[in-house]
Amino acid sequence: MASEATSLNDQLGLPASALDGIQSVLAIHESVNGAIVYGSRAKGTYRKGSDIDLTLIAPDMPWSEFLTIEQQLDDLLLPWRIDLSLYHQIDQPDLKAHIDRVGIRLA
Repeated sequence: MASEATSLNDQLGLPASALDGIQSVLAIHESVNGAIVYGSRAKGTYRKGSDIDLTLIAPDMPWSEFLTIEQQLDDLLLPWRIDLSLYHQIDQPDLKAHIDRVGIRLA
């Protein structure tokens, strides 16, 4: 299990503490069925300051809970911006195809 975490850290270019923090926030929200990192971090083309593109699988999540998660992630004070979205609300077929193709599941 530790080697999986290490390889995920390496793959996404994020320290374990950052991933642990993100996963801890998501774990306290029962309406989150999953979370997927996509974009440059999932493709391995990220740079030092690249943001974290994160979409939530949470079709029944109320908007107020989404805003709470955004705030809780911001409170982690990570040095990267987290671009948070709800997968079911993405209306761009190309973006959904990208997420489906290269996305890395966190939760």
